[in-house]
Formats: sequence, C-alpha cells, structure tokens
Amino acid sequence: MTTGPNPNPETPRANRGSHNGGLEKPTYDPTAAAAIEVEHIVKKYGDFTAVDDVSFSVTEGGIFGLLGPNGAGKSTLIRMMTTLIPITSGKARIAGHDVSKEPNAARRMIGVIPQALTSDLDLTVEENMNIYAKLYDVPAKERQKSIGELLELVDLTKWRNAATKTLSGGMRRRLEIARGLVHHPRIFFLDEPTTGLDPVSRVAVWEMLGNIKEHRKLTILITTHYMDEADRLCDRIAIVDHGKLVALDAPMALKASVPGSNVIEAQFENPPADWEQKLHSFDDVTSVQHEGAGMYRVLTGNGSRTTTQMVEMAVQNGVAVKSLSVQNTTLDDVFVHYTGRQLRDELQKSYAFVMPQRPGLQP
Repeated sequence: MTTGPNPNPETPRANRGSHNGGLEKPTYDPTAAAAIEVEHIVKKYGDFTAVDDVSFSVTEGGIFGLLGPNGAGKSTLIRMMTTLIPITSGKARIAGHDVSKEPNAARRMIGVIPQALTSDLDLTVEENMNIYAKLYDVPAKERQKSIGELLELVDLTKWRNAATKTLSGGMRRRLEIARGLVHHPRIFFLDEPTTGLDPVSRVAVWEMLGNIKEHRKLTILITTHYMDEADRLCDRIAIVDHGKLVALDAPMALKASVPGSNVIEAQFENPPADWEQKLHSFDDVTSVQHEGAGMYRVLTGNGSRTTTQMVEMAVQNGVAVKSLSVQNTTLDDVFVHYTGRQLRDELQKSYAFVMPQRPGLQP
C-alpha cells in the first residue's frame, strides 16, 4: 500500500474531473492568484507536534477542504491561519498579508465560523448580526443592507426578530454563517460546518454555501471529517493525518490515484478463515478490507468480472452471499490508500485524544 505523500503537493496526480455533486466547482488553476498561502507551517505544544511541516495554497474563488479525523490538526491549522494562535515556524499569508507580521490586516480579510455555535441565545437573529457588524465597524446604513441581504441568502428573513434560542440547530448554523459574512470578508473559514446536523440540514448548508459563494465571490476553506461533504463542496482537498499533509489534489484526481476503479461491498454468511486471501487472489483486485461480521470491501479494476468471480467462489464453497453492492472509488478509499486505515476508525479513536497543556499553563 502506498502511504507517502505526493512529493510535490501542488502537482496534479491525474487529469482533473468535473464531478460536482450538484454544485458548480471551479477547475483548479495553478496560475491564478493565491488567496491563502501556507508554507512549511508547524505548531508545537511542548514536545507534541500538532501540525508538522504543512504547505498548500488556495486560489481566489476556490473551495478548499482539509479532510481528516478529529485530532488530525485541521482546527489547529485554521487557528494559525486566522491569527488565533501563534505559528511555531513557517509562514501563512492571507490575501498577501503575513498573519504573524500583519495580523490586523489579515483579520479584515476573513470571516471565521468555529465548530461551536457562539451566537447569543437570548438575542434575536438580527441583534446577533448587528452586534457582530458593529464589532467590525460596519457603517449603520451598510449594516442594515448587509444584514437584510444575508438573512435572505440563508433563508432566515422571516425569523429576523425571533429569539436565537428558538431556532433549530441547522437554523443556528445558518445564522452563524450569515453573521460571519456581515463585514464582507474576502476569505471564509468554516471549521466542521455541519457537525451535529441532521442529513437534511447538512444538504441545506451545502446548497447555501454554494449560493453565498456565488453572490459574495468568496474564497472558502472548510475542515471536515465527512467524505461526502468534501467530495461535494471542494474543488481541491488536502488529507491531513497526525498533523501531516499526506495527499493534496482535486477529488476526482485523488480517487483516480487509487488502484482499482470499483468498490465491491459484500457480506457472506460464515465465510472460511482464508476467505480474505481467496478474494485477494482475483486478477483485478487491488485491495481487500475485512470489516467484520462477514463484510468485505474489495477494490478492483473490473467490478463486473470480480463480482461474478466472488459469487461463483461462494457457490463452490457453499457460502451464502447476504448482500452485495458495486460502486465507484470514494474518498474513504483514498484515505485508506494514503494512511493505511479507515477514517471512520480514526474518528472512533480520536474522542480519547487529549491536547497536552502548553508550557507554563500547569496549575
């Protein structure tokens, strides 16, 4: 299995595709001006390295995704890029401004939506927007126009005077996004924007972000651990694992870089102990993952032929096939290819992660 990163992460691995999952995504243009530039950035907490020598750039008007499990360093990267925590070494530039040397200039260029919902529950929707606009010195006349426009974009106009505590989780997330845009930033950072939302609310947020991006001409950087979110929203994706950048490319190019064009998920009833080895013996198979309970995930270059071989082998060995499906390669397979394990397994482990204390903060 290949585990190393692309030696030049800005070089395409394969021809770019045009899959957009329902949203128009711009084609990456390496000659376009960079809105975000990150060069060999490192963040250390004592002896612990949270971010380890990460470099990438985001072109103006792009949607860039940082994909990885909780604890991978995604939020730390955003906090450094948005001037919230100091950079240990390396550089980050926002719209040409070095965040370490020109933090105030960088802050004027950005809007930031953290993971946690931070709007005041006791204020109305409009009051939350107004306070944020005042913090950024948005003039009163412009403030009212911007608030009205944004509430319409996020479909909250009729809840303008409603108390924030009466909103659903999805509606509060839409309020947070609108609030983060009230001062007309050029670059928008969203840290896990749909975590905790139901599937319908997640799709609503995706569609809203596409709409806002077109109206506001934004550059967007999101962090996520949802494969479908990264695939649908982003024109480029960086996979981050244990603080390191392990892969960087367009979603279609990343999927094309994984050996095997099809994924077969099959569940067998009481398969023999050597079943995984038998599946691996087929000519077109490049990877077999045993997921427990007789379930196997098989990557193959020929889904039709491998499916036929699997069924024939099951019949010959008297093994019942409980379920079988064939699909194209996914970003989950990309994560496995470059890290050697599944993202969902890492999400389970990450809840036990505890950030070490910074030096000098011990009681």
